[in-house]
Amino acid sequence: MEKTNFINELKELLDSSQVITDPSTIAQKSVDLYALRLYQKHVGWKPTLASCVVRPKNTKEVSKVLKFANENSIPVIPYGGGSGVLGGAETRDENTIVIDLSEMDNIIHFSEKDLTVTVESGVYLKDLEPWLNERGFITGHYPQSFDLAQMGGLVATRSIGQFSTKYGGIENLVLGIEAVLPNGEIINIKSNPRRAVGPDLLQLWIGSEGMLGIITNITIKVFPEPEERWLQAYAIPTMEEGLEIIRNVMRSGYTPAVARLHDWLECEKPYGAFMNEGECILLFLSEGSKELCDIESSGIDSIVTSFGGRPLGTKPVEIWLKHRNDAADEYEQYGAMGVLVDTIEISANWEDIAKIYEETINRIYYEISETIYFSGHSSHSHLTGTNIYFQMGALPEKSIEEAERVYFNIWQIVMETTLKYNGSISHHHGVGKHKTRWMKDELGSSYVLMETLKNAFDPKGIMNPGVIIEK
Repeated sequence: MEKTNFINELKELLDSSQVITDPSTIAQKSVDLYALRLYQKHVGWKPTLASCVVRPKNTKEVSKVLKFANENSIPVIPYGGGSGVLGGAETRDENTIVIDLSEMDNIIHFSEKDLTVTVESGVYLKDLEPWLNERGFITGHYPQSFDLAQMGGLVATRSIGQFSTKYGGIENLVLGIEAVLPNGEIINIKSNPRRAVGPDLLQLWIGSEGMLGIITNITIKVFPEPEERWLQAYAIPTMEEGLEIIRNVMRSGYTPAVARLHDWLECEKPYGAFMNEGECILLFLSEGSKELCDIESSGIDSIVTSFGGRPLGTKPVEIWLKHRNDAADEYEQYGAMGVLVDTIEISANWEDIAKIYEETINRIYYEISETIYFSGHSSHSHLTGTNIYFQMGALPEKSIEEAERVYFNIWQIVMETTLKYNGSISHHHGVGKHKTRWMKDELGSSYVLMETLKNAFDPKGIMNPGVIIEK
């Protein structure tokens, strides 16, 4: 269908003011925070612009738009806060409708007794959290994208928050959803504490990144506001020793809200005044009742000091709490200076995570001459393993092509090394349109299941084409 025709038909389906063709708005909603693009735009890269942005006000309007797009084979990209970092919301076909969910921002229901809240997808986490705080509750979910992220996007990208060791990832918080299939059909998965009625259909939508349809509302669990906090930092000689300490903390049954291990390079600027040269730092934060904090703090301190950890007091943790989200504002500045920066997060079992860290660091510095900075930290731990969150800085020649070459060379080393040790290429940033080239190696024989899901839910392939799998 001609672009002009389908825009006119969309204006008839909805109020004409909900169909935006303003170039500035379209440009904003045709990209996300994909680090490669944040650099490339300073050396001439231009985004592919969608045909229009549609802002539905409720689930029925989402259904109308999707049904229309499906009947006319028009690609659709759901758009939340735009805080994704892997190109998942990037437009790659100009004949695309972007569905911006920001007008769907109602808090539908809160149950203090059940500890649940139901919200529309466009509700910002930064608005929901204080709303709950006023009533004595918290979400427990604090990603670095806190100020930008909408609830639907957090679910669709399988988000995790900085306090995940206690509260879990978004998959541990979501209890029910409402969503719209590509053909316009509205489905509901009701909220219950647990069900044994076949495979968990809810999990199909958590991390789906707009591949299967559009999530329109979500029910999540919430938590009573904690009474007390315990903070403590420790200096550790090496990353390997720090990882072993966290492993022992986890297997002992403690679940501090924060358990972070930063390598020596990440310590130099923020924590250098507290540490000796070459040391790594462990940051712990426990919260809950006074009794819980007392038990957890005593147990964790005993484990860390038994491994030779040197207590540094609370100040480093306070510094981290104050500046933990600063990096989100710095990417633009680095790109303008000609520095290509990004973060690459992976996960693996305890047996292999230190090997992945050491081998990746060594290969990057040895093989990629443009590298000026490459470091790592562990920030989300589990009983069976943890993540490493690599941070990179490189100085490619100032061109679109050279930036892409250097960028993918660095990524290839991280992905290769992670897969070599049977780790996962993504712990919490999702796949987007960037990691799809490694998905067959990641999923192996189960890749066919992902393809089957896509074909079953979206046979015409209109939903966010190119995300998660190359199709």
